[in-house]
Amino acid sequence: MVAAIVPGLCLSLLIFQGCSANQPQEAADAGAQTGKPAEQFEEQRRQMVERQIRARGITDKAVLEAMLKVPRHLFVPVEYAPLAYQDHPLPIGQEQTISQPFIVAYMSEAVEITKNEKVLEIGTGSGYQAAILGELAKEVYTIEIIPELAEQARRTLSGLGYKHVHVKTGNGYEGWVEYAPYDGIVVTAAPDEIPKALVDQLAVNGKMVIPIGVMDQEMMIITKTPEGVLEKRTIPVLFVPMTGKPKQ
Repeated sequence: MVAAIVPGLCLSLLIFQGCSANQPQEAADAGAQTGKPAEQFEEQRRQMVERQIRARGITDKAVLEAMLKVPRHLFVPVEYAPLAYQDHPLPIGQEQTISQPFIVAYMSEAVEITKNEKVLEIGTGSGYQAAILGELAKEVYTIEIIPELAEQARRTLSGLGYKHVHVKTGNGYEGWVEYAPYDGIVVTAAPDEIPKALVDQLAVNGKMVIPIGVMDQEMMIITKTPEGVLEKRTIPVLFVPMTGKPKQ
């Protein structure tokens, strides 16, 4: 449940995310289905990282390694696998798409998660962003409001060995209070204001990366300090609206 355009950057509509890790057999299977060898997908992934991500200023080594490792082509329909490493989103069903690679990398770097920390994601989609976060964090908790997507992501992530990535079908506005506080939160759909429940579930000194707005949207980095919440507006984006907002 994400739709985002980054103006001036090969504009992209991003909705949801795909998933995986470095799984040779699954890659080989996908290659067999598409007529392409796994090595060709690996080369496309390398070019994606160099041309779309590193060239645009993403420098975090762990993020770059994660983007190199996770095979995005396994989390789109087979007919779209040859396009998986291009600079735009692709359909994943339920009128949703897998996100533009740059945005996934940008949010993953901005949240500043380490291997000893846990992160909450709002908007699982096909699981791609969750898988990237799974390469960076100790535990990942991800919430998807569309049951069919949540179930598919759960199966995919589990099948690829992401035992520390936990998928919940539910309302992202409520967060996942059982495992709070979180060292980082990544939100992949745009509310019109910062959800209070997510701020409450963010650990002190933690960061939340979230698109805010209706028409004129901006990516925001929220830092929770002992003295209060700091807000930093960064790049303009266009995401689909975050659904499930409680009625006033």
